[in-house]
Amino acid sequence: MNNKIPGVGPAYARKLEKLGIRTARDLLYHLPSRYEDFSLISKIANLQEGETVTVQGKILEIKNVYTKNGFMLQQAKIQDDTGTLDILWFNQRFLTRVLHKDDYVSLSGKVEKNNHKLQLTAPQYEVIYPGKGAIHTGRLVPVYPETEGISSKWLRGKIHTLLENIREVGKINEYLPKVVLEENGLMPLQEAIIKVHFPDNLKQAEEAKKRLAFDELLLAQVQAKVRRDELQKKQVGNKLEIVGVRKDLTALTARLPFELTAAQKKVVNEIYQDLASARPMNRLLQGDVGSGKTVVAALAMLATTLNGFQAALMAPTEILANQHYETLRKLGMDVGIATGSKKDYQNKGIIVGTHALLSDDLNFKKLGLIVIDEQHRFGVSQRAKLAEKGINPHILTMTATPIPRTIALTLYGDLNLSVLDELPKNRLPVKTWVVPKHKRKAAYEWIKQQKTQAFIVCPLIEESETLQTVKSAKTEYDYLSKNVFPDLKLGLLHGRMKPKEKDKVLEDFRRGKLDILVATPVVEVGIDIPTATIMVIEAADRFGLAQLHQLRGRVGRADRQSYCLLFTENESEYAVKRLKNLEKINNGMELAEIDLRFRGPGQRFGTAQHGRWDLRIADFSDLDLIERTNQLAQKVTLNLENFPLLRQLLEESKINIASN
Repeated sequence: MNNKIPGVGPAYARKLEKLGIRTARDLLYHLPSRYEDFSLISKIANLQEGETVTVQGKILEIKNVYTKNGFMLQQAKIQDDTGTLDILWFNQRFLTRVLHKDDYVSLSGKVEKNNHKLQLTAPQYEVIYPGKGAIHTGRLVPVYPETEGISSKWLRGKIHTLLENIREVGKINEYLPKVVLEENGLMPLQEAIIKVHFPDNLKQAEEAKKRLAFDELLLAQVQAKVRRDELQKKQVGNKLEIVGVRKDLTALTARLPFELTAAQKKVVNEIYQDLASARPMNRLLQGDVGSGKTVVAALAMLATTLNGFQAALMAPTEILANQHYETLRKLGMDVGIATGSKKDYQNKGIIVGTHALLSDDLNFKKLGLIVIDEQHRFGVSQRAKLAEKGINPHILTMTATPIPRTIALTLYGDLNLSVLDELPKNRLPVKTWVVPKHKRKAAYEWIKQQKTQAFIVCPLIEESETLQTVKSAKTEYDYLSKNVFPDLKLGLLHGRMKPKEKDKVLEDFRRGKLDILVATPVVEVGIDIPTATIMVIEAADRFGLAQLHQLRGRVGRADRQSYCLLFTENESEYAVKRLKNLEKINNGMELAEIDLRFRGPGQRFGTAQHGRWDLRIADFSDLDLIERTNQLAQKVTLNLENFPLLRQLLEESKINIASN
């Protein structure tokens, strides 16, 4: 099909880009977030107050009217063969230019009573022309994600025009064999694209989404598997010798103030085997908060430098980069740092940094290993740019985000997976309590009595007009400082602060100059303060269980008993039951599985959590669909030359199947 969007000039093209829409295909795959049910078409004489209906008739009059307070209303009257009905809009003066007397219109909205008469207030509207059906009324009407200057109505019209062209002249090619469609109960692709936008009923919409979700998962999995095959064909630029440096590696583990867990030893050996291979390592290290991923990465980086190569460790924030730098420095390693505010890396074997590592000014002499921490915070292109600074370097990516194994194997089909599934022996589970609103005061008193350091995490930096009941870090900091903990020293930490301000607050907290740190979820990743033993999370019901688990992982990092208090204003049975899981479960993977069960249809992990695919349709709670697409992807990858239309679709989807 022609990939240009008809009737869209440069100004609208720029606005569409904010929605990720650059081509006609992008527009067709910009799916509705919900549907308005305007399918009940009623005669005026049959209308009842409170109904959501569509009425169709001729405009008898339409005019602008000013109220005593200076507001402008648009009043209209329409007529069908059973009677007349008053219509009212607010402050939409343009309507008198687009709707005229004697136009035949279709109006959808809620029937209300005004001065003992029924009327439609602020209805959706469209003029109906002979031989043309309704788009915005009289049916299940799609509602789309919008941006400034681009409304659902505008999108609806453009998508409808595209679909009309497809029906008439441009057929969408079906790339799946008929037998696959039948085995999986899938509708044909062209029908799915049409029906997902303009379904006859909700069941049809769900069936259309199922087909498109199947495609999305299948294509992404084929991409990952092909990318893995391509990587396996590459010769590593830096095959490392492990046996010869084993003595130095053992010396580092002997200097540690703790013994490696069995899981750490197992994963370290898996990584050593990769480093000694003729193929570049491409491994994902998944480990719960506090499971010791950094030490594993340190041993891998030491093995690299002992072989005369350099290693890079890229972290998503300066806070985390600084922490890794200090940890490696204390282990006696040859480490430098490259962040927005710090640059000290010349002639260093290991360089820890943020996105600053991607700078064209930063060059490596012999880059042998890349470690990417919290990899979901980096895009594919960023990881690729860092890899280009070496010759097929080994890559170790790490994440503390607990993702169920089935999903992890699907998301990261191009990676080998290692899991740290045990915590250090001296680690005590964090005692967790859900604190109802009426016990908040008692909880504050308990915190005072503990005489220890505490985090208090709020979802927002500043107050929000739309989320008035959700506490913000700035407001809570002021309130707690003055009214709750006037005798204690409080600090404030959030993402808008300058790096130097963040560093000072954290350093003061680390040295015990602050008793309580009020922060946003910026503390979720990597902040390690062993002396802090209390984590308070405001509006806990607004977080996923996995994220709550990561937040409480900021405490309990020494051998002292630590505590997590989950504050919530939402005391519904559902919210409390969900949060109560954290009182009895300390395993991130198990909580991730529970999170899947609690999530409703359409609520998925999504790029905000793992940043792997730009998923718009598929739902990661549908494990059956994941498994079926995974099996088909394996068959397809082995015989990709027999699927020419699939190859073409991969290219149209901007998926470079030969990239690493």
